[in-house]
Amino acid sequence: MSVTIRHYQVGDAQGIAELFNRHHDNPNPVAGGITPGEVVRELADRDTAAFLVAVDDGRVVGTFGLFNSTGRRSARAGELIADMFFVAPAYRNGVLTGRLFTEAVEWMMRSGCLVLRLTVNPANTVAFRLYRRVGCVSVGRTTPGEDGNVELHNYIPLVLRSVAADLGDEARSALREVTSFATLVAARDDDLRSDVRLADGARTVHYRLLLGDFRLTASVDVDRGAVREAAVGHPDGTTRPLRLTEPPYRVRAPRRAAPHRFAAGGAVCDVDGDDATVRVWHEGHHGPVFTSTWPGCQANGPSGWREGEPRDLDIVRVAGGVRITERCGEDEVVGTITLDGGVLRQDFAFTTPPGRIFQTVGLRQGVFVHADGRRHPLGLGIGVRDASEVVAASESVPAGGELAWLGSSTEIRMPVSEPVRLVHSALVERGLERGADGVARLRTVLRPATAPAAPTAATAATRAALRTPPRAGGPRRLELDAAAAGVTRWTEGATKVLRSPHPRARSFGCNPLWSAGMWVTREKQRYHRSAGLGWGVRSAAEWEEKHPLALYCPHARTGWEITAPGDTTEPLRVDVWTPRVEDEDEEGAEAVLWITPNTPRKTAVVLESAGTRWALASTGFRQVWATTAVVRLSDGSWLDCRPSPGSGGEREIALRSTPSGLLIGCVSPAGRRNTWRLSVHDEPTV
Repeated sequence: MSVTIRHYQVGDAQGIAELFNRHHDNPNPVAGGITPGEVVRELADRDTAAFLVAVDDGRVVGTFGLFNSTGRRSARAGELIADMFFVAPAYRNGVLTGRLFTEAVEWMMRSGCLVLRLTVNPANTVAFRLYRRVGCVSVGRTTPGEDGNVELHNYIPLVLRSVAADLGDEARSALREVTSFATLVAARDDDLRSDVRLADGARTVHYRLLLGDFRLTASVDVDRGAVREAAVGHPDGTTRPLRLTEPPYRVRAPRRAAPHRFAAGGAVCDVDGDDATVRVWHEGHHGPVFTSTWPGCQANGPSGWREGEPRDLDIVRVAGGVRITERCGEDEVVGTITLDGGVLRQDFAFTTPPGRIFQTVGLRQGVFVHADGRRHPLGLGIGVRDASEVVAASESVPAGGELAWLGSSTEIRMPVSEPVRLVHSALVERGLERGADGVARLRTVLRPATAPAAPTAATAATRAALRTPPRAGGPRRLELDAAAAGVTRWTEGATKVLRSPHPRARSFGCNPLWSAGMWVTREKQRYHRSAGLGWGVRSAAEWEEKHPLALYCPHARTGWEITAPGDTTEPLRVDVWTPRVEDEDEEGAEAVLWITPNTPRKTAVVLESAGTRWALASTGFRQVWATTAVVRLSDGSWLDCRPSPGSGGEREIALRSTPSGLLIGCVSPAGRRNTWRLSVHDEPTV
């Protein structure tokens, strides 16, 4: 095989689509696949800086993209985001993966973009270790968020560009002989932990690079995007500090400005002072019910629903809300955001068409009503295919209809009069079209729920099922292991309730350290914009056994205890407690009881969501939230998970369908004691 790596050319889209559609393990999956036209549009929407294609005998066998945005996230000045990095399985054992990465970074150095950002599933240990070997570091969240990935940064191009002028001829000559980044970086471990160290109050990461017989050390200020200090070690053992060249751009740091807040009726709206993101909170719902990004004053400017870049904004109060102005040279966009009679009004005037707007519905439970009248439970992969990895593959909604999201306390209605694309059932991309007066107007109706959603035939049948008590007969056995940080065995008579790899640790979904069948972690808020709920990766902190059915982690001051009555007709009671931490980054954290039930790959799930009951196949969704959930175990019995009576609406259950099996997260706010009840039945109990 003779593989050529080159930049994207017109006509490559067909081969790229075929490559991604042929292999379901590609990092940008879309149910049903993507078309060549969607590939072309995606590369345009992402403001692509460079896209490398590996070709063997005319066939595309690998790709590597460098983007200014990915839909989810947007790059700062001097940064590019790596994505669509994929190599066909037959080529992964050779040098192609490393060649693609090295050529992409070398192109960055030539172009003046000096920081590479990328995300990786930490359970993909081959990819994670590769990125660590070539100098990628962790500067933020070190465990996977709802998307399943952790983010890594590579500052090597920045370091080399900053020291090149003073490096010396011999060291520069040694650098030119480097053929792979894997031979340039001193060894790093593969742990999921931050590489950031505080130095004089600055968040820094440190590099030790190998240039033949020379050793280059450097410290990078990650918030300023610049090298703080560097030195070169010579073969004779001497070390010389290096003069630094400032990068050819300025990174705009967040001002951490207080949000601008206003209210009307039962709704509260806040506008972020740094990136103008709009969030609306409504009585009776835990977290914002609606989030809208700012379009920016550049048509192809960076944008993302998970993250917004700091902007130079002028925000002033107006009647019922705020007016926001952003100027970029001769271009200007002015947005007036108000709440009036249960309607969020977003009016935009602009000199040239601005960027995209992403809007996220924060209701986790309830019914999504499509513009064509179809009704589905709220969830990822239900009713609308999840195109969040390739937004160009999202579904266009015809004008003249309405999208609706119906929760137990709030309903949201979106009349479609401008271009709207469904990225998934709770995420839309909205376009801005000027009216006759030159103003583009978006309207979103947010009001208290009027009535429960009408049940479907499937839910009516489920409601008719008899509620049965927990099964009797056979002993109940539970085993906890402090080293595994959880329950490694739970049986009810002959029924095996949990899956666990104990005493080994394996990957489960996006968790690379799965060892118990039931365990507890502290996670980001379930509605955290940039992260969402994590995947239950336990920290390195040790757990102590307080008694045979109770564990405690002194480092996190978190504990949990199981009450297992001898009468097996009584449910298991699990009490979880974790403190509230007075830390901005940990504000609103969640305590999560995680469960990996012993189910087949495809199993039945019956749940109650915002007062409506649904019967689903586990392979028919990616993530769904519920008040109560019942899942069918491998022997045909049913595991019932629910909060204790009177727990309130802040306690919810997340169910995720993964290639590893079903993952259940019983989620409750940190800072209080929370109780869950688990039981095994012969019939579904919802």
